[in-house]
Amino acid sequence: MAEEEPLLPAEDPPEPPGTHWRNGAAFWILGLCNNLPYVLMLSAARDILDPPRAGQVLAPPRNSSRYDCNPLSTGAVLLADILPTLVIKLVAPFVVHLLPYNFRVIVAALCAWGSFALVTRGAGTAVSLGGVVLASAASGLGEVTFLALASFYPRVGVACWSSGTGGAGLGGALGYGALLQAGLPLPRALLPALALPLLTLLSYFFLPSPPRPTEPPPPTVGLTPGEKWRVAKGVARHATPLAVVYFAEYFINQGLLELLYFPASALTHDEQYRWYQLVPGGRYQAGVFASRSSLRCVRLRRVWLLALLQVLTAGVLSAAVAVPFLPALGVAFAIVGGEGAVGGAAYANALLNVAEEAPPEGREFAMTVASVADTMGIALAGGAALGAHRVFCRPPL
Repeated sequence: MAEEEPLLPAEDPPEPPGTHWRNGAAFWILGLCNNLPYVLMLSAARDILDPPRAGQVLAPPRNSSRYDCNPLSTGAVLLADILPTLVIKLVAPFVVHLLPYNFRVIVAALCAWGSFALVTRGAGTAVSLGGVVLASAASGLGEVTFLALASFYPRVGVACWSSGTGGAGLGGALGYGALLQAGLPLPRALLPALALPLLTLLSYFFLPSPPRPTEPPPPTVGLTPGEKWRVAKGVARHATPLAVVYFAEYFINQGLLELLYFPASALTHDEQYRWYQLVPGGRYQAGVFASRSSLRCVRLRRVWLLALLQVLTAGVLSAAVAVPFLPALGVAFAIVGGEGAVGGAAYANALLNVAEEAPPEGREFAMTVASVADTMGIALAGGAALGAHRVFCRPPL
């Protein structure tokens, strides 16, 4: 089992009275709003690829395989939702400090608004995927900005950001599923999300107490290439297992769940996929939320143990797709819930380990580098999901 520590060490400088809740609320809301576009796009993946048509009661089989596959894997939505984020995160550690924080936050908010404006138009798969790309850009720029910003605050910044991102997963999956079950299909099911960019701006400009830097901070600018390399090597000890966790997690979510089909169920395939987002997805996101919110109770230093557990889960579900042996949807639901708890614990603890171990002058740079890990794993999972779709969805000879 992973090593546990009772409580966070009290190393942070004391905050002025009355500011702790403001900083915590600000980072919680920023994490929520930053990740909700990403979660909603993945929850809507199957509907984006094949929007439900008015009056359609029962969809015809999509191909002759027993998996009732879409022509395009939901991994395509995952790639559109993650590749822009990956590009931003790879470039950010070396250039993002040249841009003021205020400018970055405004650009991220505009991208998020544009993403929902495109998807809610319902103008076709290509336009909707363009909206997914904008959502990815917003999420990537927001994450590198707000994680770097958190390094200027006491540890409440990282803890509350992690909890807020977990809340985004729980609220996004359950909220989208509930709207669909209430009969509000795409594109209207995503209309409420148009308010998220405004909430981001209000939370950033009005909630946090000083310091909220508006110019690039001198310590990061002053790091030499050699110093940056040493900081990056230290980050890799926690970032590498985090990337493995997220590769396995998103290969399951976007590569296997659409293929984990139970033909004997009373639900159609599309309904099963939506219930994967609503019920097991809700348990999955609840596990993420609980794990990311637990930093003040339990610490996990050996993130690589979580990576091994997540890979094992992916192996079990891959076998279940290839040779169906799971007796019912409920069993799959329980497995996916555990997967979420592992992923959430890995994210929160890996980031806090990096924040604690990085030297003060390199902490902002270290947090920016660490944010690449989960995105790299997710991007590789998107490619693997496309490969799994081609393998399993080939028509029988």
